[in-house]
Amino acid sequence: MNNNVYPWQRDLLRQLVSARAQLPNALLLQGKDGIGKHRFASVLSQALLCDAPAASGEPCGQCTSCGWFKAGGHPDFRLLAPEAQDEPTEPAAEQGKTSDKKASKYITVAQVRELADFINLTTHRHGMRIILIHPAEAMNAQAANALLKTLEEPPAGTLFILVSHQPQRLLPTVRSRCRKVNAPLPDRKEAMLWLHEQGLTDTASFLAQSGYAPLAALQLSDADHQAKRSQVFGQLAVPRTMDPLVLAEQGEKLGLAWMLQWLQQWVYDLASLGLTGQARYQAEPSPETVRLAKTVNLIELFKFQQELSAAQRTLQHPLNPRLVLEQLLLSYWQTANRQESAHV
Repeated sequence: MNNNVYPWQRDLLRQLVSARAQLPNALLLQGKDGIGKHRFASVLSQALLCDAPAASGEPCGQCTSCGWFKAGGHPDFRLLAPEAQDEPTEPAAEQGKTSDKKASKYITVAQVRELADFINLTTHRHGMRIILIHPAEAMNAQAANALLKTLEEPPAGTLFILVSHQPQRLLPTVRSRCRKVNAPLPDRKEAMLWLHEQGLTDTASFLAQSGYAPLAALQLSDADHQAKRSQVFGQLAVPRTMDPLVLAEQGEKLGLAWMLQWLQQWVYDLASLGLTGQARYQAEPSPETVRLAKTVNLIELFKFQQELSAAQRTLQHPLNPRLVLEQLLLSYWQTANRQESAHV
């Protein structure tokens, strides 16, 4: 495991480690996906267990505790996560997975109950014990309720670190028992510098596509991914010649989750261009996109955005991807071809 946090996380790490004696029993590290929350929580856990953390707050990497942590066997640390956890920047619920994969995306009540012995025994090093839960929203209702009982009366010296990019999905009672910690988001200049150090050249474009989340931008820089995205956006930009059924067939192969994400970004940019002349997810919108944004009916576009949000909520449930895409793309085709500008 990497002992270092990302540059934009250093101040927060130093603050939390220096305040280790005053930390509550539970932290909720919340923030958007793709900014490095999981690594931060892991490094924080190692640093809090470290025998001699540096002044920067980072773990020494040399002591016995750090050795155990890096080997994945620290007796006073537990990671609670789905058995087959997706990459943090992947859209949720990719289609075509097996039933076993689908079942493994949740943290179950059995996993939470297995913590009982760990929590109630004396710590190995007579110090802190840490339970890292990532992503916290992966807990099903039974698991969250089981965790709640422990959060209400946690043993002394126990710290829960819940990591979430969708904290609204957690039980309100779970959130209320945690101290909220907003994960740092780098400013644009810092994010572009970091991406440049990773070897990327078109940093502005990738960063825009990711919603200014640098880790997500790094993953999105894959050439094949970019080619597929450009193909979809090219068709959406010219609705007069777009065939919704053909694009739905192509989209099914690309994956429903990616298609929904791209459609949501596309609609956001059309509305933003129409209202402000600026796009968020496209660093350099094409001339066709700009022309479409000036003519599309914004009221109808916002209605279509609601359709996309409803479809997004169904990703966790069995559905027919082709049928969903056909309905959405037909709706978009109708909306985009109404050449009445209605700014709201």
